[in-house]
Amino acid sequence: MKTLKEMISFLLGFMPWLLFLFFSGQTFAGLERSIIIGLLASLIFGFRELRRGFLLQWGTLIFFITCAIAVDLMKSIWVARSMGIISNGSLACLIWGTILIGKPFTLQYARAELPKERWDDPALIQSCKFLAVVWAFLLTFLALVAYLKNSNPTLWPDRVNFDISIAVIVGGIVFTSVYKKYKRNQSRPRSKAAA
Repeated sequence: MKTLKEMISFLLGFMPWLLFLFFSGQTFAGLERSIIIGLLASLIFGFRELRRGFLLQWGTLIFFITCAIAVDLMKSIWVARSMGIISNGSLACLIWGTILIGKPFTLQYARAELPKERWDDPALIQSCKFLAVVWAFLLTFLALVAYLKNSNPTLWPDRVNFDISIAVIVGGIVFTSVYKKYKRNQSRPRSKAAA
């Protein structure tokens, strides 16, 4: 039950991005609509984390505000055509940035679930950094896939990009859950019978 709760909490952090992916469609109007949905979702699903200063939520909000200005208000065709690269690249850069400043975004989520005396545990910090690096690589990969598709639009059908994105995100969420469960089991004291 705890694993499911953690998975849902983690998934809610990415909810604006997932909704953006699902609703963007293949038209300019669909992209405009999905940006507004992402912006509203970042405020609704991330309200608590925004108030607590979570870097992922603030980066997400800034991304959708910037896109709303560029696409919805300024009607930038270039931004619209490059949105796969821009969205995945922005999220990857945001995550890499949290790692480089020594505050991996995953650590903020972990600390929200743990008592304060565990916040500076070196094993926790190292595990959170590892998970953030995994997510940064996954999103960098998605940005490269989007770049390949943008560079050669006939390389594969548009649906393939969506399928790859979903597979990578689901794979990342499953890996995160399995890894956290593994680390939790590893840190539990072993009973004398097992020793």
